Amino acid sequence: PMSPEDEAVLTNEAVRIPLLDGDDRTSTSTTDSTASPADETTILNAYDRLLQQRSSVHMGYPYNLMYDHSELYSFMKYSINNLGDPFVASNYGVHSRQFECAVIDFFANLWNISESEYWGYVTTSGTEGNLHGILMAREHLPDGILYTSQESHYSIFKAAKYYRMECKSIPTLSMGEINYQLLAEEIHRNREKPVILNVNIGTTVKGAVDNLDRILDILKELNIPREQFYIHCDGALFALMMPFLDKDDAESPTISFQTKPIDSIAVSGHKMLGCPMPCGVALCRKHHVDNVEEHIDYLNSVDTTIMGSRNGQAALYMWYSLRKKGLTGIKNDVLHCMDTAKYLRDQLTLKGFACRLNDLSSTVVLERPVEDAFVKRWQLACEEDIAHVVVMPNVTPSKIDVFVKDMCDMARRSGRTQPLHKASPLAQLANPNWGNVE
Repeated sequence: PMSPEDEAVLTNEAVRIPLLDGDDRTSTSTTDSTASPADETTILNAYDRLLQQRSSVHMGYPYNLMYDHSELYSFMKYSINNLGDPFVASNYGVHSRQFECAVIDFFANLWNISESEYWGYVTTSGTEGNLHGILMAREHLPDGILYTSQESHYSIFKAAKYYRMECKSIPTLSMGEINYQLLAEEIHRNREKPVILNVNIGTTVKGAVDNLDRILDILKELNIPREQFYIHCDGALFALMMPFLDKDDAESPTISFQTKPIDSIAVSGHKMLGCPMPCGVALCRKHHVDNVEEHIDYLNSVDTTIMGSRNGQAALYMWYSLRKKGLTGIKNDVLHCMDTAKYLRDQLTLKGFACRLNDLSSTVVLERPVEDAFVKRWQLACEEDIAHVVVMPNVTPSKIDVFVKDMCDMARRSGRTQPLHKASPLAQLANPNWGNVE
């Protein structure tokens, strides 16, 4: 827990920016108007201690907190802005385009698309990548219907709302994959309109991976011609992990623009790689971006991205992480996450807790702890009567042992969560069909 002194200097009132010289409302005391305000160094030192403490017990969100970018600190004194298109330099010279292009090229090779066929850029997050991919789809098929599973990330539904697209939210199977039969029926009902599909490579809560081959079979069975469908993949966390899985691990599928009709993909950069700022990559087939490209005289570049000014630091940090880790380092991180997730699942199961782990995932889904203080301490993401732990490179077996012990102590103190209703997420954890594709 934080000390009373640190708590006092991190209140909203204490960190408030004075509007007048001599304004003393940044006082560390809410009762003594004569107390001196905390100086910036005191506030920042307290904030550093808070972040250290919170980082040590972080389990619920997909962020790799184990990284060292100290070699890049000197570049923070520059306003690095990659405004405009990553492949068309603007008049602004303080940019990191060469590093951004190297990052994009890495992912293009990872997902098997040739240099002459791809376009992409470093985004502010996976959400921006999804917004860009769905925009490419809307421009390519203006009257298309967007189909996505109801367990998709909220940014997919945000994109449909922003772009005023008709969107069909398809129910899911117990493990979180899209219900393929219901998807086929919905497409068949609306076959007079083009098909825009969002395929999840790791859903937000359960880490489920939609089976792209199964979806392509549906399109083939319904005789949907290639020019009448667009496939966007929300790569989220797992699109960076999947290429590094051992091929005998759950018959690992592949992400390949070369062998599959994928049109665009988005992936987060800060999640698996680790980065002090949110970032990601959007990648699409080059001909799609032609539909939105506009030359901007002010930039002496072209407008192809969602944002205008773009954080050049993010591209630099992603480049640094990829270069330092290399393929072997990334693979080691991925295998650590997969193995450690299995360890967590097994330890929770051994103690009698309801939990599940999809084969292609490092996200362990478990019963929601009954104590809100426990949820906040471990920063768990919850949905109805379940929670999850996303095992990242900074999550170790020893940390898991502490987490499981805390779970057991809490259960003895306060009891266990019961399913809210027969079809609740927690009830589905006990479904013997979990993991079976209908």
